[in-house]
Amino acid sequence: MIEFHLDDGSGVSPYLQLVQQVRRALRLGLLREGDRLPTIRDVVAQVTINPNTVLKAYRELEHAGLVTARPGAGTFVTVTLADATLAAAYGPLRQDLRRWLAKARLAGLGDEDIEALFMTTFQTAAQEDIA
Repeated sequence: MIEFHLDDGSGVSPYLQLVQQVRRALRLGLLREGDRLPTIRDVVAQVTINPNTVLKAYRELEHAGLVTARPGAGTFVTVTLADATLAAAYGPLRQDLRRWLAKARLAGLGDEDIEALFMTTFQTAAQEDIA
């Protein structure tokens, strides 16, 4: 089951953070068709958030056709975003990324430094691929 985390300093609204986390979990195959999302009550207790915010996120996911709410039973994943042909690559890539993160920490980088380095490198590489 997915565990939500909110970043107050991200500049992204809490409901959108929840939506993005579900989408990521669907893309990586961490959530699959038929899986149940945590109840609104569980999410509220886990991340200390307004129940209406969770409801808004779940409704957006439902509107996108990714989940369906079943009254009295919960909210369930209806589709996956994972690409089966890429799924085999995720494990080794995740291990490589973990090793890179360990090297970054050994070099003295903190979370914000690592994020800044990753995002600027990612964006530069994306722009170079476009050109």
